[in-house]
Amino acid sequence: MNKDKVLALFEDANFIKKLGVKALEVEKGFMKTSLVVQPFHLQQHNFIHAAVIAALADHTAGAAATTLINDDQEVLTIEFKINFLKPAIGNTIYCESKVLRGGKTIIVAESNVYSDITGQEKLLAKAIVTLTPVTQNKLKIS
Repeated sequence: MNKDKVLALFEDANFIKKLGVKALEVEKGFMKTSLVVQPFHLQQHNFIHAAVIAALADHTAGAAATTLINDDQEVLTIEFKINFLKPAIGNTIYCESKVLRGGKTIIVAESNVYSDITGQEKLLAKAIVTLTPVTQNKLKIS
């Protein structure tokens, strides 16, 4: 596992950096991230926007998957499903992603997104993310 490569995913991904996603823990097949909620993360009813939660779940799953691939590879999401379990509120949200199946062509990860509301952790969303490892030279857009 190349921990520096995984952590670079949070510095090199412009959208994720703009959202404010931070890496907290990285282990083989596991990643934990956080996001301090800002006004621009909210939708019209002052809940955290679903797109913010989905991006957090997807990117954290990608980081967990990256812990299992070769140094000359990257991962790309090919499918994900997310269930939003309750309206999202809170000052900080967290995501824990773990790889359920690591393969040569398909990696499946599960992401759980939580909010720490008044000292109690509440599960906001659960996602299943399917990713594929690709070699870096195949990432060029033609």
